[in-house]
Amino acid sequence: MKILSNSPGFDPQLVPVEGVDSHLPPIAPAALAPSALRLRFAAPPPWQPELIAEAAWSDREPRNASVLIPIVMRRRPTVLLTERTLHLATHSGQIAFPGGKAEDFDTDATATALREAKEEVGLEPAFIQVLGQLPHYRTGSGFIITPVVALVEPGFTLNPDFNEVADVFEVPLAFLMNPAHHQRHAYEWDGRRREWFAIPYQDKDALRFIWGATAGILRNFYRMLSA
Repeated sequence: MKILSNSPGFDPQLVPVEGVDSHLPPIAPAALAPSALRLRFAAPPPWQPELIAEAAWSDREPRNASVLIPIVMRRRPTVLLTERTLHLATHSGQIAFPGGKAEDFDTDATATALREAKEEVGLEPAFIQVLGQLPHYRTGSGFIITPVVALVEPGFTLNPDFNEVADVFEVPLAFLMNPAHHQRHAYEWDGRRREWFAIPYQDKDALRFIWGATAGILRNFYRMLSA
């Protein structure tokens, strides 16, 4: 499946829903516990990612990047997400994982993800236990993303960089790992049909419309856990 990334004047929330995958089983709560996630990454079963690349809309040279999928170990685990500020050059206003492009001084993809999480939201590495990685995901803007999955010990204090991050919030992991919440969208753009997933989540503050790369990576995470 190819996904349309952001383009000027495009609002993904206005695109009709073509289907919802409620026929697929949700991940059982026991499989989302920290101990179960550690075991899954220690000995992952054979599986294939459902989404690998978006439809390209930039001709820039590909750039490596990493994101952190921070699973906060609350009584019911959550995923920490950000809302990007509107003035950013790419993916402005979108819901995202903490992350960004790799720098020459980063030793590996995990180092990039940990550094970016600290710079963007102030999440200190001392609270983070890295479990492993998901397959690369290429965005339409030319980033080759390595998703780094980690457990986060509660008790951290966040200090967001509001130049990049408009908001930080948490979504229950069980909600994200239930395909009944995975919407399929399609849109005719530039003479081509583009398709993507969205996972809308209503919390006490706002409707969080998760789509694009973030939803695609979460869908791959579901595929790994359901294998």
